[in-house]
Amino acid sequence: MQITDVRVRKVTKEGKMKAVVSITIDNEFVVHDIKVIDGEKGLFIAMPSRKAADGEYRDIAHPINSNTRERLQREILEKYEEAALETEQE
Repeated sequence: MQITDVRVRKVTKEGKMKAVVSITIDNEFVVHDIKVIDGEKGLFIAMPSRKAADGEYRDIAHPINSNTRERLQREILEKYEEAALETEQE
């Protein structure tokens, strides 16, 4: 699996959510609405989710194992940092 595109949409309002990201996998499959969150231990990603009938949020799409999650997070956060630097330079 190769992440072939990462598109970052920065969030301008105050809060913990810093960006919403879409990724393309193998130029064939897109996952929208991955969130970049600024948490207590730094930036992390939250996969797209929806609210279930019991009030809990459930991921719609997510990695099966921790290695894949770490790789996704690393690549997404790298692109987020690049976008943040571009914004600062403008």
